[in-house]
Amino acid sequence: MPRCLSRPYPWLWRLFAAVAALWLALLTPAAAQSLESALSPGVLTQSHAKWQDDCASCHVRFDRAAQDRLCADCHKPIGQDLRQKTGFHGRQKPQACRSCHTDHKGREARIVQLDTKAFDHRETDWVLRQAHAQVECAKCHLPGKRWAEAPQDCQACHRKDDVHKGSLGTKCADCHTEKNWKEARFDHATTSFALKGKHADVACADCHPKAKYAGVPTTCVGCHKADDKHKGRYGEKCESCHGEKSWKTISFNHDSETRYPLRGKHRAVRCDSCHTGALYREKTATDCLSCHRKDDKHQGSLGTECAACHQESDWKQTGRFDHDRARFPLLGKHADAKCEACHKPGPKGTPVYRDAPRSCIGCHRQDDKHAGNVGEACAACHGKRSWKIPRFDHDVARFTLRGAHAAAKVRCADCHQDLKHYRDTPRDCIGCHRKDDKHEGQLGTACESCHNDRRWKDAPYDHKLARFALLGAHVKVECGACHKTLRYRDAPRDCLGCHRADDRHKGAQGPACESCHNARHWKLAQFDHTRQTRYPLTGKHQPLTCEACHRAPAPAGRKTAPLGDSCQSCHRGDDVHDGGFGLRCETCHQTSGWRELLARRRTSPSPSPASGVPR
Repeated sequence: MPRCLSRPYPWLWRLFAAVAALWLALLTPAAAQSLESALSPGVLTQSHAKWQDDCASCHVRFDRAAQDRLCADCHKPIGQDLRQKTGFHGRQKPQACRSCHTDHKGREARIVQLDTKAFDHRETDWVLRQAHAQVECAKCHLPGKRWAEAPQDCQACHRKDDVHKGSLGTKCADCHTEKNWKEARFDHATTSFALKGKHADVACADCHPKAKYAGVPTTCVGCHKADDKHKGRYGEKCESCHGEKSWKTISFNHDSETRYPLRGKHRAVRCDSCHTGALYREKTATDCLSCHRKDDKHQGSLGTECAACHQESDWKQTGRFDHDRARFPLLGKHADAKCEACHKPGPKGTPVYRDAPRSCIGCHRQDDKHAGNVGEACAACHGKRSWKIPRFDHDVARFTLRGAHAAAKVRCADCHQDLKHYRDTPRDCIGCHRKDDKHEGQLGTACESCHNDRRWKDAPYDHKLARFALLGAHVKVECGACHKTLRYRDAPRDCLGCHRADDRHKGAQGPACESCHNARHWKLAQFDHTRQTRYPLTGKHQPLTCEACHRAPAPAGRKTAPLGDSCQSCHRGDDVHDGGFGLRCETCHQTSGWRELLARRRTSPSPSPASGVPR
């Protein structure tokens, strides 16, 4: 194969290049252009077609670095972006134009090889946000237009969508957003009609029908003529009475603008309740009967001075009338009674005031529980403060009320079952409390020997009289804990009679519980192991329970089963030596602590000389 001249002879290749350059420089311009055309790598794209025969427009002979400058001379907007670091080209890293744009590929070739799916629009002056991010490229980048020539104003793309037909100008962003075209964010406060009160909740279309925003009326009547209940009788200054917070809330000041201030219940009355004429300005009567003639329950019998009894705060509360002038002052419960409770309707159906009775029986005959048997002097027992709380002095009745009998919760009717006759009421306990006798008469009728009238359930009985004095823990025990049947006399007196279920010994120690236990506390046994046995309890043996050692049942005639005094009697299962050291555990161990050894030199059993068995 022929050798490449540039590799073994580099100087020869350089010489050839220099001669070719000199030869081209000596050629005439026409000859040089003809030669460049002959050496052209291909046909230019349609956009560069007019420079097909003019290579110098884009190229400088033997100077490839000058090509970018020539590109910028023609593409001035891009050159400006590169200098100002703006636009898509200005945000890219510095690189040659030919790294992205290629030519000489034919008339129909695309000079821009752009991956539209991977293109990041954030590198341009038009970042795609919200709804724009979902639009296809071809919707904005039209055929025959450069990529950079896509419009950036709303009208350029949305002119057909403009329901305002251009009447509001081209600043669509003042109201609309890219998120949703139909969600307007217009600040109405920037206009001459700020939205306040109920107006702030109204939809735009309610005031701006057919998307008409210019020339919209700003007066109340301009929008609410159809809502005018007055049919224009009061002019067009609706705001003199109505407000934007609520159309139905009238702000008319009746106190300052009329000679009839509204007070009490009058403040809550509807306007048309009093103003029944065609116009509010027509003179309206200010006396009570002009409006309330139909409400007059007295039918004119008491005249027209309604204010003498009634008031504006509440028509039915006739607190103004001074009843002291009627020769019957209202005291106690009478002051709270309604008028019609005493002043009943007369023959004409109207309440009678002047002829109303003044005696108790005159009004309360039907309330007399005594049916007239006690006479008509009700005030001797009852008072005006409360009918049910009598003033009767019970001391004069040979039965003074003391203790629980005098309590407020005891009613007269609790003892006086027949309200017609009080004198026949029994005075002994059984007379009233026979049903309450839990002993069913077995303890007699002298209830006061245990009970008193201060506390029926807490009887102050002296238990020493029952041959069983209450000592120690027995003092705090309730009666029912020992006296199950309330017969009292049949209650057992020995320990097992009540504590058989509590006997941990299951009867093995016999019924004489008091030989070890006492009444102060069941668990504090008083058995002295040192003096009453031949085995004093020392060290760790002291806090042990009796059952810890005395496990076997006791034989007949003994409280406990016989128990040896050697350690092996209880600790045979604890012997880790398995009997290797014999039965004299106390030789090494002591009761203060099993692990506290007395003979520490002996650490393992030694074999017996005779048998070889450890000792």
